[in-house]
Amino acid sequence: MSIPTALATDAANDSGAPVLTMPGRGCRAGAGVDWIGEGWALFRKAPLMWVVLTVILFLIHVALGFVPFLGSIAGYLISPILAGGIVLGCRSLETGGELELEHLFAGFRQRTGSLLVVGALYIVGMVAIVLVFGVFAGFSVVSAFLMGGEEQAIAQLAAVSLPLVLGGLVAAALAVPLMAAYWFAPALVMMHDVPPVEAMKASLGACFRNFIGFLLYGIVMLLLVIVAAIPLGLGLLVWFPVLMASTYASYRAVFTETDGD
Repeated sequence: MSIPTALATDAANDSGAPVLTMPGRGCRAGAGVDWIGEGWALFRKAPLMWVVLTVILFLIHVALGFVPFLGSIAGYLISPILAGGIVLGCRSLETGGELELEHLFAGFRQRTGSLLVVGALYIVGMVAIVLVFGVFAGFSVVSAFLMGGEEQAIAQLAAVSLPLVLGGLVAAALAVPLMAAYWFAPALVMMHDVPPVEAMKASLGACFRNFIGFLLYGIVMLLLVIVAAIPLGLGLLVWFPVLMASTYASYRAVFTETDGD
């Protein structure tokens, strides 16, 4: 993997960034649980602000959802921008600072172009997966969803068939590396100015290097989201912040020096 030398040697020149370690280390199998614990610790430092940011994020995506098709595209494009801002907020909490509302929108003031490219690449990946699914399940289902004919598409999906099952399995398999390529990318771009393509390559490699840790992380987070959804979904106001903060914790463990920062 080709990473500009300056990125590996420039210790902390932006936003108090920790030292970057490329291509990312492999952590022990139980590290996934540690990340959740560290995410919880970051949440406890500013619980009210975390809830406020979560509600704002939810309202942003709901508002975009009212715009057919283009709203979804816009949502995917700005997601890494908002995620980059959350990373800065986590870094602030970690170093004794405050989590502030302006952190959420910090990505619109710095690294915006690179973060947009991350979102665009994610969209390209999603389109590719949809096309593969369409090959198996039929493009009539895909076009029905894209054109707003959800009822027609759901009716077709209800008639379970071998092509639909195969298409779903293949799409799910392809979604895993796409999510892996995205996982660390906003943090690498925002904190270290890693070029978007290189950030996604590094993220993909690091996620698979820590496959067991992420598998355990996913199982525990799945169990927690089930519990969080029981009290009228109110627990999600805690689960989502822990998800965002634990994502930051995983970036710190895999890509940075954590001792003596």
